[in-house]
Amino acid sequence: MNIFILLMVVLFMAGYFLMESPSRHIAAHDTQTAVETADMRTIAQCTATAHSAALADEEFNDVCVTQNNISNHQICLNDRGVVMKCEVVRDKKPAASYIITTAAPVADDSYNAMMEILEADFPNAGTFGIFQDGVIVSGGNTSKRTVPKAVIDTTHVENGQLIYMTQFALPDIETEFTAPDAADIDCPAGSVKSYRFGRWQCVGVNLKTNCAGDMIWDSEIMECVPDESRKPLCASRQTAVMIDDMWECINPFPDQVCADNMVARLNYTTLEWECVQDPSVTEPVKKCTAAASGAVYGPLGATLRITTTSCTDCEEMITNTDTCASYCIPNPTKINDPKCYPGGSAACDGPTRAFYFGFPSRSYAARVPAVADFRVPLDRIHSQNRKFNCFDCGSRGIDASRSLPPYIVVCNE
Repeated sequence: MNIFILLMVVLFMAGYFLMESPSRHIAAHDTQTAVETADMRTIAQCTATAHSAALADEEFNDVCVTQNNISNHQICLNDRGVVMKCEVVRDKKPAASYIITTAAPVADDSYNAMMEILEADFPNAGTFGIFQDGVIVSGGNTSKRTVPKAVIDTTHVENGQLIYMTQFALPDIETEFTAPDAADIDCPAGSVKSYRFGRWQCVGVNLKTNCAGDMIWDSEIMECVPDESRKPLCASRQTAVMIDDMWECINPFPDQVCADNMVARLNYTTLEWECVQDPSVTEPVKKCTAAASGAVYGPLGATLRITTTSCTDCEEMITNTDTCASYCIPNPTKINDPKCYPGGSAACDGPTRAFYFGFPSRSYAARVPAVADFRVPLDRIHSQNRKFNCFDCGSRGIDASRSLPPYIVVCNE
């Protein structure tokens, strides 16, 4: 009898051990943890995918979106942090634009599991995490991203919700211009084809209306005259005079006492008076045996300028061996000289940028053989500083037929 009872006890203990052994509990526990981790990873991946689709302006309608209550929001704020429409009004954009994706709250006992998944799968997201007391707690770093109050009030996000927030900039509105096809119309010389009043017409071109420097077009006498509104206020003993179509303040009364056959002339580089050879004294024209010591860069006559310093650092002197007259012309090899253009030629690279020389007047340009077949622009957007300048035509592009870098740059109409 005792042996039978002992055998029954042994069998009972063996069965209990096999059914309730710790190894079976551990296996069940591991399986449950794996399932919960997979569910958390699915929620995080679904939220990230829905957010990426919203950034690309695409639809993502997977079943996981409905199961986890995932939604996207596009919110724009003005300078005061108030919600406004996400649109560009009169070239003014919102101060901040956000795309926010939210999911259902994470269970309290699953916080750690979700943070581990975010740290492992989305370490560089930065603004993808669990919302907690006004901030996004991310798994990939220790920083916390503050969510604007207007965004919280609009999305009604709560503590524990999974949230993904990205700030973006609204694109500029592209302006498109559509012009009708050009009609078969031939315009005579002195006019150009222009679309006016619903049809193509030949419109006359009056190049004299583009006055250089401080000049303005006088429609009565049909020529450029000094613009009195641009006349400067000069210091005492000085007078505003027009020099190369530009107002400049000079002392009209020279202090120099010049020798015979010499007269006082204003040095237009230093704006100081100096004694130079009297141009009214005529000498027999002879062949030059040496280069002249002075240079002329203005029209002959009363405004003749002959000095030993008239050529700038950006110019070179050429001499007519028949008349011994010397002239200043642009020297393109001086573009890399900082005195002629800071930064050198590399600073003006690009398909829409090119160098041009600041010709002071048309009489100056007439002395330059390189531009003999081109019209030099002397308008307000082209400098007349006798240096090399960089001009950017932007979207219009450079008109190759009318441009001759580094002397002339003209943009397409």
